[in-house]
Amino acid sequence: MKTRALRKIVRIDEDKCNGCGVCVPACVEGALQIVDGKAKLVSETYCDGLGACLGECPMGAITVEEREAEEFDEDATKHHMEKSVHDHDRDELPCGCPSATITRFERQGTGQSAGEPQHQPSMLGHWPVQLTLVPPTAPFLKDADLLLVADCVPFAYGDFHQRFLANRALLVACPKLDDYQSHLTKLTDILRHSQVRSLTVLRMEVPCCSGLTRMAQQAIDLSARDTPLREITIGVKGDLKS
Repeated sequence: MKTRALRKIVRIDEDKCNGCGVCVPACVEGALQIVDGKAKLVSETYCDGLGACLGECPMGAITVEEREAEEFDEDATKHHMEKSVHDHDRDELPCGCPSATITRFERQGTGQSAGEPQHQPSMLGHWPVQLTLVPPTAPFLKDADLLLVADCVPFAYGDFHQRFLANRALLVACPKLDDYQSHLTKLTDILRHSQVRSLTVLRMEVPCCSGLTRMAQQAIDLSARDTPLREITIGVKGDLKS
């Protein structure tokens, strides 16, 4: 039975929380995750109550309060973090779905006949594209110019393929709805093992999307590789912001 005691521990005001996810990487104990679009305390055992995440929350949704809670367990927290890394430090795909099989393909001409509606060819050169499904040793990542794209970008920016995707390896993720720590671990492994030439983050202008750039910078720092990083922002109306 876990011991409970009166101590300091974080409190999250869900009415204020917008689910941006910037607090998640700020918690080195891995006590916070985004669940159903809101920051949640995974376990009281993992929270040391020091409040390192407070200053990262742009909405002021996180405070430290004193109440009865499970005691902070340093050993359990260490095991939790090690398990998180171990679970995602694998070369195999995390599911048996045939659609996740690694594939590379060459792009051909459109072969259109006169009078047919113009069809812009796809610039995608590999499969899969979801960061969760791509192993760090995937051959298309080797010496690649890597494009890390927020899920919403291809829907908002009409010229996505021709403007950004040609001759780049693509990874797709969402810093708000996906498992941030898992993605950070995977991206770090990719940078360590694949000798990526450059990393471009293509994000939306909404605040939660800033977590994708933060993830990329953290992954570069953790990988100990000097990978050039560029950020491009797309407006919600499809305009190029930067």
